[in-house]
Amino acid sequence: MSENDGSLFETALGELSDVLARVDQSRIDAACELLAGARQIVVYGCGREALQVKGFAMRLYHLGLPVSVVGDMTTPPLGPGDVFLASSGPGETSTVLTLMRVARDAGATVLLLTAQAGASAAKLADATLLIPAQTMANDQGPRKTSVLPMGSVFEGALFLLFEVMVLKLRSLTGASPEAMRARHTNME
Repeated sequence: MSENDGSLFETALGELSDVLARVDQSRIDAACELLAGARQIVVYGCGREALQVKGFAMRLYHLGLPVSVVGDMTTPPLGPGDVFLASSGPGETSTVLTLMRVARDAGATVLLLTAQAGASAAKLADATLLIPAQTMANDQGPRKTSVLPMGSVFEGALFLLFEVMVLKLRSLTGASPEAMRARHTNME
């Protein structure tokens, strides 16, 4: 690894740290309480955000929470008492907007993770976790704030945020590390 590579890691980690330091802790706690109390949780994200959201869904399952991913054949219909968790960094993703409307029309609560507080998705959400990071909505020209390409800093922040939320949810639900481990698949 060259000296320049170490500098890139330091820069990228610094950017992630700065982004996560600006996330409202009280909203993280409120989101965790919403998820812990949900009758059913259904999650969705597009592209690389979907990878982070699916990883979070796996941990929610390990915690013993009732969770599904949009697109899986076993995803139940949403209704009152349910939470639809969607990620849309740019806040204008057409699929996310459509699914948010479907969830709201069914009576579910919509929890959005986004970097754009004024975007269409934020206006539709019942609860929002704002992650103030560069996405594809602002990765060009003078608006570019990250050394990482496109929405990578948002996606990296999602991973770390979700891991901290798992710790908070473990506390809220009383799930032990042993119980979480027992729910891990044996099919791999």
